[in-house]
Amino acid sequence: MMRGRDGGQKKHLVPSLCVVVLFIGFLVLYYGSFFGPRGQHANSALEYGSRISRSIGWSSIDNGEVGESKESILGQEGGEDGLIPKSFPVCDDRHSELIPCLDRNLIYQTRLKLDLSLMEHYERHCPQPERRYNCLIPPPPGYKVPMKWPKSRDEVWQVNIPHTHLAHEKSDQNWMVVKGDKIVFPGGGTHFHYGADKYIAHLANMLNFTDNNLNNEGRIRTVFDVGCGVASFGGYLLSSDIIAMSLAPNDVHQNQIQFALERGIPAYLGVLGTKRLPYPSRSFEFAHCSRCRIDWLQRDGILLLELDRLLRPGGYFAYSSPEAYAQDEEDLRIWKEMSALVERMCWKIAAKKNQTVIWVKPLTNDCYLKREPGTRPPLCRSDDDPDAVWGVPMEACITPYSEQNQRDEGSGLAPWPSRLTTPPPRLADFGISTDMFEKDMEIWRLRVDNYWSLLGTKIRPNTLRNVMDMKANMGSFAAALKDEPVWVMNVVPEDGPNTLKIIYDRGLIGSAHDWCEAFSTYPRTYDLLHAWTVFSDIEKKGCSAQDLLIEMDRILRPTGFIIVRDRKPVMDFIKRHLAALHWESVAAEDAEPSSDSEGREMVLVIQKKMWLVDETGGKDSA
Repeated sequence: MMRGRDGGQKKHLVPSLCVVVLFIGFLVLYYGSFFGPRGQHANSALEYGSRISRSIGWSSIDNGEVGESKESILGQEGGEDGLIPKSFPVCDDRHSELIPCLDRNLIYQTRLKLDLSLMEHYERHCPQPERRYNCLIPPPPGYKVPMKWPKSRDEVWQVNIPHTHLAHEKSDQNWMVVKGDKIVFPGGGTHFHYGADKYIAHLANMLNFTDNNLNNEGRIRTVFDVGCGVASFGGYLLSSDIIAMSLAPNDVHQNQIQFALERGIPAYLGVLGTKRLPYPSRSFEFAHCSRCRIDWLQRDGILLLELDRLLRPGGYFAYSSPEAYAQDEEDLRIWKEMSALVERMCWKIAAKKNQTVIWVKPLTNDCYLKREPGTRPPLCRSDDDPDAVWGVPMEACITPYSEQNQRDEGSGLAPWPSRLTTPPPRLADFGISTDMFEKDMEIWRLRVDNYWSLLGTKIRPNTLRNVMDMKANMGSFAAALKDEPVWVMNVVPEDGPNTLKIIYDRGLIGSAHDWCEAFSTYPRTYDLLHAWTVFSDIEKKGCSAQDLLIEMDRILRPTGFIIVRDRKPVMDFIKRHLAALHWESVAAEDAEPSSDSEGREMVLVIQKKMWLVDETGGKDSA
C-alpha cells in the first residue's frame, strides 16, 4: 500500500515540477541570470533588450532589417508592466569599453570576410539583434567623476582609463605621461614633440596669417584632424576659436579617442577605409595629417579624394610626414607621385617648410574644366550626391563645386563668430528662408534657457563639457550654448533631411547616424544627451526603444544628464525604466500647450546615478 501511494504522489509531483520549471524558464527568459556569478551576466544579457522589445511589439523584425511594427508600446495603457524589468544585467568586466559596432570580437565570431589592407576591419560592423549585449556597462573599478574643463585638457584620472601603454610607447613624443593617480598630457604629438601650441603657430606662420593665429581672423573655424592620436592638436586649437573633428580608428592605439573625449576634446572613432566618412561635402576649411600613416596613393588616390570632398573651396591640407622632406629613394618616389596626383586634382602648394607642406584647393571649378580630356582622377558623375554619406562607398573622383560656390568664388560663409547666426547659402537647398532660420534660433534659445532652469542647482558652470544633440536639425540647440564651456556633437539622422551641412556651415561639427545602431564612441564619453523626438522617430522605423535606452546609458557618463523632449507615451515608457537603468527623474513638464494630450511635447530631465560593481557582482551607489 505504501508503495502504491508513493507512486501516486510521484504522479502528482511530476506535473507540479514541470510547472515550476516552466515558470523559472519564463523568469530567466525575461529577467536574465541575475542570481548567478557576475561573469555569466553577459551571456544572460545577450539579446535581452531586443527580445523584450519584440515581445511587446516594438523592435526590429527578426532578420535584423528595420520594419514598422504593427503594435506600438507607446499606444498601450497598462498590461505591459509585468514585462518592464526591475533591473538590467550588468555586463562582464571585459565589456567595460564595448563599442558594439566596432567590436573586434564580433568580427572574429561572425567570421566576416574583410579586406585588412583596405581597413575594412576598422569600419562599422553592427551586431544583429540576436547578438547584442543588452546589459549595463559597468565603470572600471574605482571610477571617478571626470576632471572638469579646462583642467581636463591637461590631465585625467588614470583609473577612468586604466591603460598606460601609449604613455610608454610614445614616451619620446610627449603624448602622455603617468604621474601618480593621473595621466598628464604635455601637448606633444608624433610630429610636434615640443607642444601642439608651437606647432599650430608654425602652421599659421607658414601661411602668413595675422599674429600667427591659425583662425585667420575667423576664416578658419572647422578643422579635420585625421590620425589624431590623443587629439592634442584639436585640444590646443580651441583657444583660437577653432573646433576640430579629431578622427582615429580603434586600432593598435585603441584608446586614443577614449583619452581625447575624457579630456573634453571633440573626437570620433572612424577610419579612411572604403566608406565615406559621415560628414557632408565642403565641411572643413583645414585638414591635417601629422604622420598619420595613411597611404594616400592607394586605389587611384581614393582616400585623398575623400579628403578633397570634405574640404571647402580654398581649403588647406597640412601634411607633416617624411615624404615631404626625406631624401631616400622610397620617400622621393612617394613625394613625386603624390605631387603629381594633387596637381591633377588642381591643388597648389601654399607653403612648404622643413617637414611640412600645406596644399590649398581651388576656389572654383575653373581648373577642373581646363584639364585635358581623360585626366584622372575624373570629376564625379553629375547624379552623385556628395552629401550622401551613411554606408556610401567612396569613389575615386573629384567632387565639383556647386553653382553657388562658383558664383561666390568660395563658400560664401561669414567669418566666425558671426557665422554661427548668419544664414548660410546652403539653406536654399532645403527651401528654408532667413525668417525660418532666425525663428528656429529663437525657439531653441528659449528652450535651452528653460532646460537650464530645470537643471537648476544640479549643474554648475563647469559641470558639463561633452554634449550630444541626438537630432540636431539645423544646430540651433548647439548655437544656444555658445556662451557655455561645452562643445556639441550634432547628430543628424541618416534617413532625414541632410541638414548636417547647415550645421557645419554655421561653424559647428557633427555626424550622420542611425539610432537603430550604436554610436561610434566609447562608453562614458558624454555629460549631456539631448533627445528631441528621437524615440518617436525610431518607433516609426520599428527599432527597439529599450535598446536605445541602453545605448544612451552606455555613452553617458555617471552623474551625466539626459533631456528628452517627446510625446507623453514616450515619457511614460522611459519612466517605467528609470529604476532598472539607475536613472532618476530631475524634472518634468509640458513643453507646450496642446489639446492633444497624447501628441503634445513634454520635457523630461534625467540624471544617471553613479554606481560601481562590488566584488560579489552587486551594484553599489557611490
